[in-house]
Amino acid sequence: MNKRRKFIDLFAGIGGMRLAYESAGCICVYSSEWNKFSQQTYEVNFGDKPEGDITKVNAADIPDHDILVAGFPCQPFSIAGVSKKQSLGRATGFEDKTQGTLFFDVCRILSKKRPSAFMLENVKNLCSHDRGRTFKIILESLEELDYEVFYDILDGQNYVPQHRERIIIIGFDRKRFGSNISFDFDITPVQPKPTMRDILETEVDPKYTLTDNLWHYLQEYAQKHKAAGNGFGFGLAPLDGVSRTLSARYYKDGAEILIPQEGANPRRLTPRECARLQGFPDSFIIPVSDTQAYRQFGNSVVVPLMSDIAHLVVKKLNALEKKHG
Repeated sequence: MNKRRKFIDLFAGIGGMRLAYESAGCICVYSSEWNKFSQQTYEVNFGDKPEGDITKVNAADIPDHDILVAGFPCQPFSIAGVSKKQSLGRATGFEDKTQGTLFFDVCRILSKKRPSAFMLENVKNLCSHDRGRTFKIILESLEELDYEVFYDILDGQNYVPQHRERIIIIGFDRKRFGSNISFDFDITPVQPKPTMRDILETEVDPKYTLTDNLWHYLQEYAQKHKAAGNGFGFGLAPLDGVSRTLSARYYKDGAEILIPQEGANPRRLTPRECARLQGFPDSFIIPVSDTQAYRQFGNSVVVPLMSDIAHLVVKKLNALEKKHG
């Protein structure tokens, strides 16, 4: 029988990755999240409060684990110090390249704790960020730490009615398993494909309907940008299709995903509908204000997609351990 894997949940948000890895039979032994409202939602749902600022945590104090999981923020790396070292002909390691960024903390924990595997998640733009230099440094740093690295861009609309592309980076420890490792992002999309209609609540408070003023403003704004040749503007979600990407700024006006209503102005999604749009179960508790809930779900992950990948990672780890004893 395969053992239950231990994982740590970094930049944990409200625990979307935790739900994913728990669904794959893993146990969370440590979590970190600095935002106090996200900590509140996380604690209500999982019974433990994530530790705060990861930059102040000593890597040695983090419990041993099999898998490091992190949805780290995308930040530019300062390469001034790196270029100086290179001009002097000196090698630069991840400590030079990633210092001052939150990815540095992922690296120092990988270096200290040497989990068998990791899974990192980020926005699709990570690949093109700072003309591709950010992603190049990330891959170089993970390689330098002696992990075999795989990555792919996957779209959440295979699982939920939302177009949401994210990059997933997976790594396996070469010191433990050697470098002859293969890994496929062999995900299993949901059939039939879910539509917006599937996530809507039947009774919705009128407060979610746009006021005449806001609806008028959004239409004028869209017209203005259309005339200027820009694609900006509100998005009426097709009830039998998929929505645009839910963002953390949804709380501002809800413009990117509006639900058409017969005989009335469109409305924004409710927090529960946002949770469903990200694949969270209805049992997931939302203890915060609508504003905070919109931010939290907009920053979160498509849970069933991450669950699928979590199962693949665990399956691969089991096979590698069987092979290498």
